[in-house]
Amino acid sequence: MRRRYAPVVELDVRHLRALCAIADTGSMRKAARQLGMSQPSLTTQLRRIERTIGGLLFTRERTGSLPTPLGRSVLSRARPILADMSALVTAARDAAVNAQGARLRLGSSGSRAIPGWLRRLHTRLPDTDTTIHIDMSANTLLRMVAEHQLDVAFVHELDGFPLRVPAGLEQRVVADREPQFIAMASTHPLAGLPAVPLHGLAEEQWMADPTVDDECAAMRRAFTAAGLNPRLVYVRDVTTAAELVSAGEAVSLCQPTSMPRHGMAIRPLQGDPLTVRLLMFTRTPSAENAPANRALFDDLVAAYREVAWANPTYRQWLLRHDSPLLHSPGTPGGLADAGILAGSVAGTNGTEFERSTPPRRLTGA
Repeated sequence: MRRRYAPVVELDVRHLRALCAIADTGSMRKAARQLGMSQPSLTTQLRRIERTIGGLLFTRERTGSLPTPLGRSVLSRARPILADMSALVTAARDAAVNAQGARLRLGSSGSRAIPGWLRRLHTRLPDTDTTIHIDMSANTLLRMVAEHQLDVAFVHELDGFPLRVPAGLEQRVVADREPQFIAMASTHPLAGLPAVPLHGLAEEQWMADPTVDDECAAMRRAFTAAGLNPRLVYVRDVTTAAELVSAGEAVSLCQPTSMPRHGMAIRPLQGDPLTVRLLMFTRTPSAENAPANRALFDDLVAAYREVAWANPTYRQWLLRHDSPLLHSPGTPGGLADAGILAGSVAGTNGTEFERSTPPRRLTGA
C-alpha cells in the first residue's frame, strides 16, 4: 500500500508562528491553546509543514515535543522572520496612530474593575481613543503587549504558576495576594457559613475554564493538598456556568469582587487555599512615558478598590484581614480618600457573575 502524506503547503508567517509556539511551549496541546486552535488541527498543520520542508521537525519525547536538528535549523531562521514581521506591523500601527490621533489599547483577563478603570481613563484622557480586549489567557495578553498589539494588560497570576513574561515588559503589582472565593447555590447546606471548608465540597462537581492559564492545575494542586479528588468539568461559557451553580449542579471558583446572581451564594474558602496576584504590565517605558504608565496604574488601583469594597462578602474579608487594600495612602481614589470607610458605597449589578480569578495586597511598583 502506498503511504499517504499530507499535501504540500506554501509556508507563510502563521506556519512559522506555529513552529515557534511548539518549540516555546514544548507541547502540542499548549501550543494549540496559545494559537487558538485545536490540537488535531495543529498536528495536521505540522505534518503539512514537514511534508513541504521534507523532514521531521519535532519528536515526541516523555518531556514533550522537542525540535530535531532540522527543526532547530528551521527555527533559527523562522524567529528573525517573525521578529521582522512584528517590527513591520508595529511601525505601521504606530504610523496609523500618529495619523489618527492618541490611542490607548487595554487588555485584561476579566475583572469588575474594568468599567471603573475605563471611566477614569475617559475622564482623564477625553481625547484618547481607548479600547479594551478581553482574553482569559494572561500569557496571550502579555505576548500582545510585547508585540505592540496592546499598550497595557491587567492580568492575574495563580500562586505557584508564574506567568511567562516576555522581555521588555514592566510589571506593577495591583494586589499581591488575594483569595479565590467559591460560588455555590444559595440552598447549599454550607452556604450559610462565613467561610466554606474545602473538604465540605469534596462530593461536588467543580467547574473550570480551560482557557484560563493553569487554572485546572492550580485547582488539582489544592485538592491534592487537602487529600481530595473531586469531579472536574470544563465550562467556557460564563452564563451557562452561572446557571449550573444557581441550580445546584456544580460549584465554581470566582473572584472575591463577584456579585451573585439570584439563587447563588459567594463565600470565602477556609484557609484561602487558592490565591492569585493581580498585575499590570506595560512595555518598559522611556523616561518621558513613565508618568503616563504610573497614572494608568493609579487609575486601575482606584477602580479595583471601588469594586472590592462594594462586595459585602469581600468587604468583611478585607476588614477581618486588615487588608492593605484599606490603606494605601498617596493613590487617588483610595478607600480612605473617598470616605468609603465611614459608610457604604453604591452597589454594583448584583446579577453579574465572574469566574476569572482574583487579587491580593495592593502595592505600588
